[in-house]
Amino acid sequence: MFEHFFQCPYCREEISMLLDTSVQHQKYIEDCEICCNPIELDVTFQDGEFIGFSANSIG
Repeated sequence: MFEHFFQCPYCREEISMLLDTSVQHQKYIEDCEICCNPIELDVTFQDGEFIGFSANSIG
Protein backbone atom coordinates (compact mmCIF):
# COMPACT_ATOMS: atom_id res chain seq x y z
CA MET A 1 0.00 0.00 0.00
CA PHE A 2 1.06 3.54 -0.73
CA GLU A 3 -0.26 6.67 1.01
CA HIS A 4 -0.82 9.60 -1.33
CA PHE A 5 -1.94 13.14 -0.46
CA PHE A 6 -3.82 15.30 -2.95
CA GLN A 7 -6.13 18.29 -3.09
CA CYS A 8 -9.87 17.89 -3.71
CA PRO A 9 -10.74 19.59 -7.03
CA TYR A 10 -13.91 21.01 -5.44
CA CYS A 11 -13.18 22.18 -1.88
CA ARG A 12 -9.35 22.26 -2.14
CA GLU A 13 -8.94 20.37 1.16
CA GLU A 14 -6.00 17.98 1.40
CA ILE A 15 -7.05 14.32 1.31
CA SER A 16 -5.00 11.25 2.20
CA MET A 17 -5.66 8.02 0.34
CA LEU A 18 -4.15 4.54 0.51
CA LEU A 19 -3.43 3.15 -2.96
CA ASP A 20 -2.87 -0.49 -3.90
CA THR A 21 0.58 -0.80 -5.53
CA SER A 22 -0.18 -4.31 -6.85
CA VAL A 23 -2.68 -2.97 -9.43
CA GLN A 24 -0.85 -1.33 -12.34
CA HIS A 25 -3.64 1.00 -13.50
CA GLN A 26 -6.70 2.06 -11.51
CA LYS A 27 -9.45 4.42 -12.58
CA TYR A 28 -12.45 4.92 -10.32
CA ILE A 29 -14.73 7.45 -8.66
CA GLU A 30 -14.63 8.20 -4.94
CA ASP A 31 -16.41 10.88 -2.94
CA CYS A 32 -14.39 13.56 -1.15
CA GLU A 33 -14.39 12.83 2.58
CA ILE A 34 -14.85 16.57 3.29
CA CYS A 35 -17.38 17.93 0.76
CA CYS A 36 -18.81 14.60 -0.53
CA ASN A 37 -18.45 15.55 -4.23
CA PRO A 38 -17.43 12.75 -6.65
CA ILE A 39 -13.76 12.74 -7.73
CA GLU A 40 -12.47 10.73 -10.70
CA LEU A 41 -9.16 9.18 -9.70
CA ASP A 42 -6.64 7.81 -12.19
CA VAL A 43 -3.66 6.04 -10.62
CA THR A 44 -0.70 4.32 -12.30
CA PHE A 45 2.04 2.13 -10.87
CA GLN A 46 4.82 0.37 -12.77
CA ASP A 47 6.60 -2.54 -11.10
CA GLY A 48 5.18 -1.35 -7.77
CA GLU A 49 6.52 2.19 -8.26
CA PHE A 50 4.14 5.16 -8.23
CA ILE A 51 4.31 6.93 -11.62
CA GLY A 52 1.07 8.85 -12.07
CA PHE A 53 -1.98 10.27 -10.35
CA SER A 54 -4.82 12.60 -11.26
CA ALA A 55 -7.88 13.69 -9.30
CA ASN A 56 -10.50 15.47 -11.41
CA SER A 57 -13.96 16.89 -10.88
CA ILE A 58 -16.79 15.20 -12.76
CA GLY A 59 -18.85 17.24 -15.14
